[in-house]
Amino acid sequence: MKSLSTTLTDPVYTPKPSLSAYDELWLRIMNDKRDLPFIYLLTKIHLLVVPVAVLLFTPVLTGWWWWMVAVPYFYVSQLYFKGRFGLMFHCLCHRKTFKAPYQQLFHTYVTWIICPLFGHAPEGYFSHHMGMHHIENNMPDDTSSTMAYQRDSAKDFLAYFFKFIFRGVIDTIRYLFARKRKKLYQRLTAGEYIYMAFCIAMCFINLKATLVVFIIPLLFARLVMMLGNWAQHSFVDSHDPGNLYTNSINCINTVYNKTCWNDGYHIIHHLRPGMHYTEMPGEFLKRKDEFAANKAIVFDGIHYLHIFTWLLTKRYDKLADNLVNINGNMFQSKEEAIELMKERTKKIVI
Repeated sequence: MKSLSTTLTDPVYTPKPSLSAYDELWLRIMNDKRDLPFIYLLTKIHLLVVPVAVLLFTPVLTGWWWWMVAVPYFYVSQLYFKGRFGLMFHCLCHRKTFKAPYQQLFHTYVTWIICPLFGHAPEGYFSHHMGMHHIENNMPDDTSSTMAYQRDSAKDFLAYFFKFIFRGVIDTIRYLFARKRKKLYQRLTAGEYIYMAFCIAMCFINLKATLVVFIIPLLFARLVMMLGNWAQHSFVDSHDPGNLYTNSINCINTVYNKTCWNDGYHIIHHLRPGMHYTEMPGEFLKRKDEFAANKAIVFDGIHYLHIFTWLLTKRYDKLADNLVNINGNMFQSKEEAIELMKERTKKIVI
């Protein structure tokens, strides 16, 4: 186990010594200069991903030339940019980046034009995440809840994943409809089925390009999202499943937080959903005594893929080696920590 340092290596806001003309241009319509990195990322995506995606649908490339462009494109878009974009969009959903009236235009453009390039059907992520997940917080009415599964079981993860693939959208629409969130379920329904019709139509124009640019990224994105949600909500206290300190986890001091906007601070995010990502390390340190009192699960130096892999291979020893013993008194031994983690991965029936 590890002790908690009062100095974290995860991103906090550091003012730029000087702003470029490009920065100044965007800041005229932005609410917060701390969001300039989102503009830089979107600029790279528009220079490196969008033009190549369009190129793959044109007759300019044929034969092996097409594949010589498609393979690097898939790597860059789905392995390099995917996580960065997905977690940036997560931040954009929680906070208004632009001043009115630019915010709605910006959000609609990113949702309908850019999101599909990274496997997100228009309106789906926002409706599911903002309209349901943060309201239910992984409790049974959450359509992506992990509670009903044995969370160190590969078999249970596959059941969880395929349930989401085949029923996730329908279940979320039903949830929103039952709670009379008319705008959200209409947006989700429209986005999902318009996108489905769009992909079918594009298959008749260029099947290969549609698979590489739209369909495979969609399946890949849903796998990654379910893998992430599984890891984030694997350790749940069955005696108090609604406790936000004990139905999620934090990952600190990890490279993942540098590339994905402190997404490792998942407990903090559920406690303070609208908090700017640069404030999360400081908020965590402020609340460390509350984390310790609740025996919250905090890992140091690893991220969700490590946790997912070690859970499904039942390597609790590796998880315990990277577990933070906050204030030095949460766990008296490694064995006690492992016992607690095993208890919190058990299937919960309410």
